[in-house]
Amino acid sequence: MPVPIRRLVVAFTLCCALLAGSTAYAGGETTTTRDSAAVAAVAAAIADPTPSPSTSAEKQKFAKTRFVANAALAAGATYQWIVKPWKAGKFKKGAHGRRLALVKAALAGAFTYNRLKAAVRNAKGDPTLSKALAPLTAAIDGLKDLPSKLRKGDGNAADSFNDVINNVKDAGKSAGAPVKDKVPSASELRQG
Repeated sequence: MPVPIRRLVVAFTLCCALLAGSTAYAGGETTTTRDSAAVAAVAAAIADPTPSPSTSAEKQKFAKTRFVANAALAAGATYQWIVKPWKAGKFKKGAHGRRLALVKAALAGAFTYNRLKAAVRNAKGDPTLSKALAPLTAAIDGLKDLPSKLRKGDGNAADSFNDVINNVKDAGKSAGAPVKDKVPSASELRQG
């Protein structure tokens, strides 16, 4: 025989209230400093959900891994939506599909700039990567204005993106973190 929903809701609410009451009664003792420290640690972990490695070797490993992931996404976006259409002549005035190619290139340019800045932040965790990327930070900062140049049809902008990506790949390779292109999905491109 089926039980009405109202009875189930009342029973569930009563069980929750009893459980909460018994937990409150058991926890009515005074808190110690150790308990306070545990609560503070949990609160800090919730506020900053990124896991933190315990040793400097792990920090360096994660720095290289994050660098490779971010640089690979930047390289893939640059090749797929900037270099390839540029070589195909999609950015020239009067070209079929020029407007769509420019919109995609502008999105890819902003995404690439964002991922390269993240890769530079990641590289700071590894001394070898940090030294290898130090000369490239000015070139990466120079990419900030290139999406607007792409929209205006400046062909040198695509070449600049390609040069910076190749320099970042070379720097990663010299530091023991080879970068292979990874084309981001369209949703990643919009979020980045």
